[in-house]
Formats: sequence, C-alpha cells, structure tokens
Amino acid sequence: MGWCDDPKSKKYNKLIKLPSNYNYEKLYRKENIYDLVLVLDFNMRPTIKKKGSAIFIHIAKRNYKKTEGCVAINKTQLLKIIKKLKKNTKVLIENQK
Repeated sequence: MGWCDDPKSKKYNKLIKLPSNYNYEKLYRKENIYDLVLVLDFNMRPTIKKKGSAIFIHIAKRNYKKTEGCVAINKTQLLKIIKKLKKNTKVLIENQK
C-alpha cells in the first residue's frame, strides 16, 4: 500500500495499491513507523492539488527524528488516542514551541 502524493494523479492524497506510476509515500517501513497510522482529514474534501498530502499521526522513530509534515508520537501514546476515538472525533494539533 502507498499514499499518493503526486498532484498529477487522480488518486492524489488517497490510499493506493502499489506499484504506481505516480509518486507516493510507501506505507511499509522497516522501522515500523506506519504500523499504526491515523489519517488526518486534511485536504480531502475536496482534495486540492499541491495543497498537501499524506498527513498522518504515526509512530515516532526511536530518536524522534522530525517528520515531513506528519505528527509522530510513541506507540503507547498513539494506542491511547486510538482507544478514545469515535466516529466524529476531531483532532486538534497545536504547535508547542
């Protein structure tokens, strides 16, 4: 599986099957950061080309290296969030500078 991040594709900012002729974020990683993924409802209804894609909350790497636009937290915390989610849950992400 992958997530299309290529604005030339009709599947831009959507889950896709691989292989693909378009650019994509591969959702299988050896470091297991995508074992649990929450897809944020960003630029999805409607999807606007080049506005942003593949915005997730996922498992952080061991040393919490920065992401490319996602939010990464430890697996235990992500599991706690998932357990509290309901159909209409809204996620607010604040910048903690």
